[in-house]
Amino acid sequence: MSGFDENEVLFEFVRVGNYLKVSAIDPATAIEVSVAGPVTGSRELLKRTAVNKLRYVLERRRAEQGGRR
Repeated sequence: MSGFDENEVLFEFVRVGNYLKVSAIDPATAIEVSVAGPVTGSRELLKRTAVNKLRYVLERRRAEQGGRR
C-alpha cells in the first residue's frame, strides 16, 4: 500500500432499488471494495466510506503478505 493514492481511486455508482452501491477500485492493485447506502444519502459520504474500506483492505493484505515471508 505504499503507493496508495486516494486521488487515483476509481469509483462506480450503481442504483439498486432504493440503495446506491459504490465500488472503489485501486488501479495499482485492481482491488475492489463495495459499500451501499440509501439513494437519498450523501454521495460524498459513500465515497469516503468506500475509500476507508479500500484503505483497510489494502493494509490488511499488506500485513498478511508481510507475515508470510
